[in-house]
Amino acid sequence: MAEQVGSTPATGTGSSDYLAARQLRAGSASWVLLAGLGVAYVISGDYAGWHFGLAQGGWGGLAVAAVLMALMYTCMVLGLAEMSSALPAAGGGYTFARVAMGPWGGFATGAAILLEYAVAPAAIATFIGGYVESLGLFGITDGWWVYLACYVIFVGVHLLGVGEALKACFVIAAIALVGLVLFAVGGVLSFDAANLFDIPVTDAAGASPFLPFGLVGVWASFPFAIWFFLAVEGVPLAAEEARDPVRAVPRGIIVAMAVLVVAAAAVLLLAPGAQGSQALSESENPLVSALETGLGGPSWLSTTVNYIGLLGLVASFFSIIYAYSRQTFALSRAGYLPRVLSKTNARKAPTLALVIPALIGFVLAATGNGDILINLAVFGATLSYVLVMVAHQVLRARHPDLPRPYRTPGGRVTTGIALVLALAAVVATFLVDVVAALCALGAFAVLMAYFGLYSRHHLVAAAPDEEFAALAKAEEELE
Repeated sequence: MAEQVGSTPATGTGSSDYLAARQLRAGSASWVLLAGLGVAYVISGDYAGWHFGLAQGGWGGLAVAAVLMALMYTCMVLGLAEMSSALPAAGGGYTFARVAMGPWGGFATGAAILLEYAVAPAAIATFIGGYVESLGLFGITDGWWVYLACYVIFVGVHLLGVGEALKACFVIAAIALVGLVLFAVGGVLSFDAANLFDIPVTDAAGASPFLPFGLVGVWASFPFAIWFFLAVEGVPLAAEEARDPVRAVPRGIIVAMAVLVVAAAAVLLLAPGAQGSQALSESENPLVSALETGLGGPSWLSTTVNYIGLLGLVASFFSIIYAYSRQTFALSRAGYLPRVLSKTNARKAPTLALVIPALIGFVLAATGNGDILINLAVFGATLSYVLVMVAHQVLRARHPDLPRPYRTPGGRVTTGIALVLALAAVVATFLVDVVAALCALGAFAVLMAYFGLYSRHHLVAAAPDEEFAALAKAEEELE
């Protein structure tokens, strides 16, 4: 039973005081900034990470996986757009699942999202370290200095407030997109279709030059194809800080997804076509190595893309810090996590919700295992996608009269497609690295145990997410 903060002696404070210390800055983001945020979340996936999928499925396997994952994300984004227009709150997917499936379903979704967002910046930090070392910046040869600097600097910027943070995200993401355009110019000049299929054919079932690792290679490529789109679903986390969130959030996330599909298609075709799939699968810096191989050595173009690629990685790192802080904030404000994590500073930034996950991420980044961290993050992401798509199905069935300013084209069929593909993607993480997937599952189980044993008895009924759920339940009972 949710605890009514302000009406119980245990809290020692009124609900207005409790929520006053946990306020975000409303009206700070237009739909354009939200679209930029969505692109910034993901743009690093075009510069590094996706290419590990070439070693799992070859170019054909990764290409098929990318098409399927683009379909999954497109269907999911359309479902998220509907739910965010009906339930605009900082909890994003957690809020939607809370209203649809109760506290257990809500926290399970929030925990999976938090796992994704806590680990993804750590993986990106390892790639940033690789770019810094390849550029020879500051004479750094040991990545942990880079990881530490990233967390300290960019958490510090977020502590200054959301308006400043989102504008910085937008500018960096725009520059990163320019870098992809420059790469595309060089990639077209050096493209050779034969390079796509240079991985030797194995004896796996269904193997061919197009699918050198067979049909199972397509499935094993899912987690790396997801890297082209991972975290775009975080746009609804900005709902409480958006101008006119009912319209801005759906428009922002749909525009962001459209941009990301075009970028993924260009990178997936041109980079292996310039260097060769086999060599690219082992690269630390795929776009730069593709340009250098295709154009016959280092050039001003490859150097420019290298520097801009570093900015692209920074854009995703920076923006996902925003995402994990808002997810932590929303769960804490409602009592699912320790309440102290949701207190905001004078500039309305959630201080400990920014700092605590950063400490965890730094420790993970210090391992230097970017490919393993990708699998951990993808496990949390895909599990949350399953739960959020179930939430859409439930909300459509149980709350048909819930005001929906935006409605998903195709309705439950659309999100049903995303649900089936998300289930397949969860299983794919075990195909890639069963130990990493089990570690992620273990972390999720620990969070669920905390909820079951403690926090479910200390929920805050005055929190916006809980009020949404209470209102929906009351309307259902009246019907």
